[in-house]
Amino acid sequence: MILAFCVAAAAAQAQAPAPGLGSAPLTLAQVLDIARVKNPSLLSAEQHVEATKAAEITAGLRQNPTFTLSGANVSLPANNPSSPYTYVGNISRLFERGQKRRWRLDVAHSTTDVTRSQYNDQVRQTVLQIEDAFTNMLAAKAALQIAQGNLDSYRKTVDLSQTRLNAGDISRTDFERIDLQLAEFESDYDNAKLDLVQASDTLQLLMGIEKPSGAFDIAGTVQAPPLAVTLAQVEQEALAARPDYLAARQSVTLADANVKLADAGATVDPTLGAEYERVGVYDSAGFQIAIPLRIFDRNQGEKERTRFEAQSARFAEIAARNQVLNDVDQAWAAYDAALELAKRYNGHYSDEAQRVRDNLEFSYRHGGASLLDYLDALRDYRQINLDALSANQQVWLSIHQLSFAAATEIVP
Repeated sequence: MILAFCVAAAAAQAQAPAPGLGSAPLTLAQVLDIARVKNPSLLSAEQHVEATKAAEITAGLRQNPTFTLSGANVSLPANNPSSPYTYVGNISRLFERGQKRRWRLDVAHSTTDVTRSQYNDQVRQTVLQIEDAFTNMLAAKAALQIAQGNLDSYRKTVDLSQTRLNAGDISRTDFERIDLQLAEFESDYDNAKLDLVQASDTLQLLMGIEKPSGAFDIAGTVQAPPLAVTLAQVEQEALAARPDYLAARQSVTLADANVKLADAGATVDPTLGAEYERVGVYDSAGFQIAIPLRIFDRNQGEKERTRFEAQSARFAEIAARNQVLNDVDQAWAAYDAALELAKRYNGHYSDEAQRVRDNLEFSYRHGGASLLDYLDALRDYRQINLDALSANQQVWLSIHQLSFAAATEIVP
């Protein structure tokens, strides 16, 4: 069923235009939807879940009967008293006791549940990678805009300085010092352009796009929204939704089923058979009962091993629960720290750096400020803008990490 769906989806995608190419920029939700259908790692893991589920069919099968037909002296006449011909037909079947089939099914069902939870955990990890890559691409786009704006603004300064040089208002040394700074702004722009290309390629790879395209684009904001949840709420959501913790709990159920199957393996399984025999002109019927004598092997090793494995699974569940709470607490602390830093830049430093730059630019152009003061203001403005962008980016990354730790989308 899933294979047919994948083939149909692939055929539909082959006819449709590539996502984000020649169409509106993609949102994060659209990117995630595409990744769930096209990401080959997720598709591979999904098929593994189906393969594991198929083992439930094998676990539920009953023992097949055995039919045996044999003959002797079939070439001799039937009335030969010394060696009459003989035909024997026998049918037998092993009958399982101790509810072995039930416990095999329980083990198979529990194994499927654990595998499905592990698949969901892989989805959770892939979603985090995509969300981080999406945020990094948004930040790269914003950084490119900042670099472009700084470059355009500084080029106007260079042009104005060229005019002042021609008019004799400044020396050639001052002009060249201004012109040399242009290389730094051009380098910022080139690096920002490269960062955007690399961020775009990374995101397209996670989406399952075979060959990245330069026309791919996304839409979003680097300004993170406020969260309307508390730490206690996030912890409860994490304990309820984390697939790795669910897999740990399901592993306890699986281990208990293995204990019961090992106990059932110690029971005796008789083999019952019925037989028809024809010797010469005489017919006869009979039966057989075969009962293993469990004198030495009573499945002691498996019974002991599965009990230790069950106890190990219980300790692993406790460790997984502790890990969930620890992950949430650390992600929350990182979010708090990133949010405070972003607030300082957005509410104070960015505006202040712009005012200082504008004032010194005006003063320098009118002879009221030195060249060094103006260049320092430019450097501060550029660095503060990049630091503010990085702070906002870090808030988003910490929100994604918090959503990952809770296995729940935190952003309202």
